[in-house]
Amino acid sequence: MSIYSEYCKETIDENGSLVDINISWPENFNFGYDVLDRIAARTPGKRALVWCNTENEEHIFTFEDIRRESNKTANVFLKAGIRKGDKVMVALKRHYEYWFVAMALCKIGAVMIPVTHMLTVPDFRYRFSCAAVKAIIVTPQNGVAENVEKALEGSGQSPILWTVQKDMAGWRNLTAETAAKSDQLERIETRDTDPMLLYFTSGTTGYPKGVIHDYTYPLAHIVTARYWQEAYDGGLHFTVAETGWAKASWGKLYGQWLVECAVMVFDFDNFDPKQLVTIINRYGVTSFCAPPTIYRYLVRKGTPDTPTLRHASTAGEFLSPDIFNRFTERTGLVLHEGYGQTETALIAANFRGQKAVDGSMGRPSPLYDVRIVNRDGSPTPCGEVGEIVLVPKDGKKPLGVFVTYLDNEELYKKAWRGGVYHTGDAAWQDEDGAIWFHGRFDDIIKSGGYRIGPYEIENILVEHPAVFECSVVGIPDPLRGQAIKAFVVPSKGYEPSKELDKEIKEYCNSRMAEYKWIRTIEFVSEMPKTISGKIRKSELRKQG
Repeated sequence: MSIYSEYCKETIDENGSLVDINISWPENFNFGYDVLDRIAARTPGKRALVWCNTENEEHIFTFEDIRRESNKTANVFLKAGIRKGDKVMVALKRHYEYWFVAMALCKIGAVMIPVTHMLTVPDFRYRFSCAAVKAIIVTPQNGVAENVEKALEGSGQSPILWTVQKDMAGWRNLTAETAAKSDQLERIETRDTDPMLLYFTSGTTGYPKGVIHDYTYPLAHIVTARYWQEAYDGGLHFTVAETGWAKASWGKLYGQWLVECAVMVFDFDNFDPKQLVTIINRYGVTSFCAPPTIYRYLVRKGTPDTPTLRHASTAGEFLSPDIFNRFTERTGLVLHEGYGQTETALIAANFRGQKAVDGSMGRPSPLYDVRIVNRDGSPTPCGEVGEIVLVPKDGKKPLGVFVTYLDNEELYKKAWRGGVYHTGDAAWQDEDGAIWFHGRFDDIIKSGGYRIGPYEIENILVEHPAVFECSVVGIPDPLRGQAIKAFVVPSKGYEPSKELDKEIKEYCNSRMAEYKWIRTIEFVSEMPKTISGKIRKSELRKQG
């Protein structure tokens, strides 16, 4: 049995679907020692990480390799004065050093702050103003080091600066320092309630918030990996995510190693659908998870055969039924959508043993008591829109849910008002228990007395061949309060025109109730997006 089974008791039905799960752990649980090191001691030659890049470099690391390199890296950090509770920012793209660093920081009790390498100088400056960091570890590529230096100017902070792989003026070379260190590390005691990870949200509705998770967070991803992504002992799971985002924790580390599945990492800058498929086939990837954007490209470019792939999943944004169906027709694989937040682990999904429903986020995770409620906290009737909330079981904070917002206790209390965690996401539940996303409450359009979720309109819009990407918002309207406006990025081969405007409106409006009709279309070359790739509807509303 994989090591995860030592931490949980599962109840499975006749279809292999998870009915209930009870997870327990010791007070000093530490993923680095209690998962990584124990697997390495038991099966040192077991494959943990398969890494390659666009320059055809390749490295395959065993669990013993990761144990050894993380211990050496931890000794570098300790020698430099980094201690339990210190914050360390990490911007390592998809470099394999990320896994050494993540495990090293976990073992010594430091708080890792993963960030994307795409941050600009103001982005870095904002994060430095929020969190005083003891050290920063960055890729030597893409001008990241230079951006960090500029952001630190005048900040009053002077953290230790490390890069990897090569020497850079003013920066220490972590790779070189690690090579000279011992791989022996005496266990440093941490507690399950200690802070382990600090993620900044993507900031779709305002400034990014600092979300803090404790040492129990990895255990919540047993459900993510085993029952949603269907990773398994001896398999090879490939999640397409950069390490600066919480999705990396969902698909590139914790849950996968808990079920003793190896992680596939492709280190690239520019997305190429054919390259991804080549990697899947070259290394024999067994399970794959990517945002809908990637599936859209794969389908429209013509998805090649992927004979080793047994499971495909997606999350993060809306996926149209058209793409869902075409991917299934081409590959024979049904896409399994899932839902969660930076603040949580997986809340709902189309889980193993259940029939996946296209367009639905799936059913609630057995890990949580998930409810759809009205503003007064009462349950919404079946089919009616309410807010997704998590209700604590036995009065305890749900596993995998964040412990606080960085230096913002008031915001944390607001999220937990009434004794339940408010996601801020609107949804409805059908008779079979499947949850359907309706939108962020900030994005709900109120037109003519009706509450309209933008995603139900976008769902129809993207079915038109001329629509490559779209976003729907409400704009001021003297008659209706708000009117529905669609921003559209035309597909290749289509040019904006009055005729195309009319054609798209007629196509969509003929398929919707009149109160949902699109009144205005604006063609744009690209959408304003967060650095995580999510469309900024707040920006579009300003353009109105």
